[in-house]
Amino acid sequence: MSTVQKTKKKIFDFKNIKGDLFGGLTAGVVALPLALAFGVQSGMGAIAGLYGAMILGFFAALFGGTPTQVSGPTGPMTVVSAGVITMAISVTGNMEDGMGIIIGSFLMAGLFQIIMSFLHVGKFVKFIPYPVLSGFMTGIGVIIILFQIFPFMGLKSPGTTIDIVKSLDDAFLNMNLEAFLLSAATVITIYLFPKITKSIPSPLVALILGTLTCAFFNFDVPLIGDIPKGMPEIKLGSLLTLDVDHYGIILQFGIMLASLGAIDSLLTSVIADNVTKTKHNSNRELLGQGIGNMLAALIGGLPGAGATMRTVVNINSGGRTKISGMVHGIFLAIILFWIGDYAEFIPLGVLSGILMTVGIGIVDYKGLKHILKVPKTDAVILIVVLIITVFGNLLNAVGVGVLMACVLFMKKSADMAESMSNVSEMESFSINEPWEDEKSIYSQYRGKIYIKHLSGPLFFGFTTRFQELVNQIDKNVKVLIIRMKDVPTVDQSGLYAMEEAILALEQRGVVVVISGLQDQPLDMMKKIDIIPDLVPESHLFPTFGVCKMWLKENLSGDGDGLEKIAQNLLEIKKAQVKYRM
Repeated sequence: MSTVQKTKKKIFDFKNIKGDLFGGLTAGVVALPLALAFGVQSGMGAIAGLYGAMILGFFAALFGGTPTQVSGPTGPMTVVSAGVITMAISVTGNMEDGMGIIIGSFLMAGLFQIIMSFLHVGKFVKFIPYPVLSGFMTGIGVIIILFQIFPFMGLKSPGTTIDIVKSLDDAFLNMNLEAFLLSAATVITIYLFPKITKSIPSPLVALILGTLTCAFFNFDVPLIGDIPKGMPEIKLGSLLTLDVDHYGIILQFGIMLASLGAIDSLLTSVIADNVTKTKHNSNRELLGQGIGNMLAALIGGLPGAGATMRTVVNINSGGRTKISGMVHGIFLAIILFWIGDYAEFIPLGVLSGILMTVGIGIVDYKGLKHILKVPKTDAVILIVVLIITVFGNLLNAVGVGVLMACVLFMKKSADMAESMSNVSEMESFSINEPWEDEKSIYSQYRGKIYIKHLSGPLFFGFTTRFQELVNQIDKNVKVLIIRMKDVPTVDQSGLYAMEEAILALEQRGVVVVISGLQDQPLDMMKKIDIIPDLVPESHLFPTFGVCKMWLKENLSGDGDGLEKIAQNLLEIKKAQVKYRM
């Protein structure tokens, strides 16, 4: 049987109420300082971040398709939201007059996500190549870091990334030393406090300590300032001030926010699936995100998406159903009314330090580490997307990256078609009857082995099939044999997807062996240490005949030899696969 359980169609399931309550509360505690920080970074103020977190968090959980998902403002969505606000102010002259553009863009983003859910767009997210996602997320991380350099030093940040780079000298010459020390202490606390205990989120500890320190020593640093009290005001009236010329801006940013939010949320949903061994409903998840973002927009809340860190915290704290995400939203609403009188004393430098660590965490170090080892085309795509993301348009960055990946893949396929007449059609992980040379061992080791035939280039279009491979394998299987004699090339997406699948299987005690590995895939797998960290060279076989001899040696008798091999792989090779976003 598959290890994946289909999500049951229940409105509420109270069987895990204790875990859901604790998971939701813990996620809410983690979300609080981030919501404040994202609100300040956007330009709309801390209250916008809290409004977005509590409304989106509650309604995305209620209507969404990922039971453990915790949603709220995220780094990528905040970067785009800040762009909307900057554009609105430049067009109208000030924030108040530009509120129609801002609210209209946020509403449009939610509406587009609802439309995307009915059009079943969710299934296409899996076709975004890894280098595009890596370059994009690293670019987002760089943007967040750049925009926090000036607030980190107690100064107001310039308008664009180019302006920031040009003005870095001013930041160091004119910095507020007290603000800098607070910001630096915040970063140090966030990274070091988990070494003392992980039971209390370090960003919350940094927020409290930084605020108390500032108040005690009476530091002269910029503060959050007044936060509105009471019930939030409905912002629909601002839409009446819109001019016809504003519709194009709203449409552009609405599409950008909706697309980014969809990618962000669905990738987090996949991570939640892997941790909880469930399967999310991508179209329903987009529906929940759309409803949540539209309702948040009505009260001036920031749009957001499924948040990876908060979702994982929720799961690790016991959350298993949508109740946990709803509890997270209710908790933030209660906190809003309780701390409103105190939040205005939070130093902006403390929030800047929190966001600096968020930006550092978003950067995809794994992709950067392997940039000289993966195929050159993948490296070029990653760098181009990174540059466009940081200094250009975020939506264009993804579009250009995907287009480049498709064009380069078509060229690669055409080149192979000319040089290799026997390259088979790309049907990675298709269900095939046992080959003639496999029939004897299938009957001899029935239930203990699983053979997969890979055919054609392994590229970004087939990465989700590797997860399907993990889910297909019965719990009694001891050995997975991957036959790759018909795989001429593999790209970065294929490499990382294979890495994650092999690691997941070996953690279940399944030994993975490969036969017929060609030169290019072998070279790529060695460069990023899949070989020998996950698959020892002793588990690579030039032909299937040699592989069968190995099976006879290790699967004969009670199988103790194979169990020892599996145990050694887990104890000696502590390979870690990082999910992005």
